[in-house]
Amino acid sequence: MTLKIYNTETKQKTTFQPIEPGKVGLYVCGVTVYDYCHVGHARVMVVFDTVVRHLRALGYEVTYVRNITDIDDKIIQRALENQEPVQALTERFIDAMHEDEAALNVLRPDQEPRATAFMGQIEQMIQTLIDKGHAYAADNGDVYFHVKSDPDYGRLSGKTLDELVSGSRVEVNSAKKDPLDFVLWKASKPEEPAWSSPWGEGRPGWHIECSAMATQCLGQHIDIHGGGLDLSFPHHENEIAQSECATGEQYVNTWMHCGFVRIDDEKMSKSLGNFFTIREVLKAYHPEVVRYFLLASHYRSPVNYSEETLEAAKASLHRLYTALESAPASETSESEPTDAWRQAFDDAMNDDFNTPQALAVLFDLSKALNKTPSHALHECLQSLGGRLGLLQVSPEAFFKWQPSQSADAEGALDDARIETLIEERAQARQNKDFARADAVRDELLAAGIELLDGPQGTTWRRV
Repeated sequence: MTLKIYNTETKQKTTFQPIEPGKVGLYVCGVTVYDYCHVGHARVMVVFDTVVRHLRALGYEVTYVRNITDIDDKIIQRALENQEPVQALTERFIDAMHEDEAALNVLRPDQEPRATAFMGQIEQMIQTLIDKGHAYAADNGDVYFHVKSDPDYGRLSGKTLDELVSGSRVEVNSAKKDPLDFVLWKASKPEEPAWSSPWGEGRPGWHIECSAMATQCLGQHIDIHGGGLDLSFPHHENEIAQSECATGEQYVNTWMHCGFVRIDDEKMSKSLGNFFTIREVLKAYHPEVVRYFLLASHYRSPVNYSEETLEAAKASLHRLYTALESAPASETSESEPTDAWRQAFDDAMNDDFNTPQALAVLFDLSKALNKTPSHALHECLQSLGGRLGLLQVSPEAFFKWQPSQSADAEGALDDARIETLIEERAQARQNKDFARADAVRDELLAAGIELLDGPQGTTWRRV
């Protein structure tokens, strides 16, 4: 089965054909670094990390670019509130972002351009738009893109100019020729960071940053451009307009957008104040549980964040690790064919990266592994799990992982105390003091520790 991807622009799934055979250029809008990343950011990170893993498994040479917005109104405002330099603020949260994505087993992009390093390219693109009659310098020091100069504006969102005008909530700005026009260059205020330009001291608008970085890193015509659904309009709509008006070429072949992470049917966002940071969630749940939760729904669908959905993800991952734990990992065993499992997994992922169906293949495979312990099936389950960034630790490490908030709780049991109690129980059983042995088991179970008795002795896991 060939790879098919849903294109937000055409509103249909089409067979993927790279611009250059065997190679894929992928650009994803990254984080504006003024705070810790939340679970909504994690979804974009994990989804496109999984996309890249699958494309590479299919044999494509992928150049994955995910930008960092390190100059923006929100960044400047936060730096002023904190009374710290903008660069100190952004460096701190870039480091935090890298820590979060590493915890979630998100591979680093091939390129991670920062807006502040592309001022020359941004200025050049703005000047090209002015020269071609698509942009103008206003009296207030700003430069605006003239939306009505682009007859194709609105094709990503499907909105006509008349619809945009009638539904416009754009602030009245006497410097603009038209309320729909958007800023390419913003004149700076005295307390703000600024760069020199032909139009005066200032800084770029948000939309032009991505156009300049994407075309500089991947060329004027890109295979895939992705991001969160909230970016489709106006950010990506504006990217298309300014990029194509500047270059005269089609900007992107395939647009991919992730559905929202929701809490109580509202989008998780910093502006609404209803967000959970990645590091907050990782205090309570194993990173693979969070990653599983983010992949358990199709990337285009909204996903509801709750303790119940995370616990369901945890239970599902337990089942997969239990299959790995009970089957031979390296010893010689009768070979089992795995081609059908691998093909079923590829078929799922080739259907617009259908991770729920790919996970269903893993569960079918785990059932076969439980029924017929086999090194080949064990390796296949672990290998296909790795394609999703899952099943990458040992079952023992997964089952013994302890939430940091639990470790700090009064009366929490650390590994050494658990082992001591297991030895005490073993001695009680040897002395035929079964009441004491049962009491120890009950004490451990009450603390979330399950004991597993086997021929090689007693092992334990956190539940």
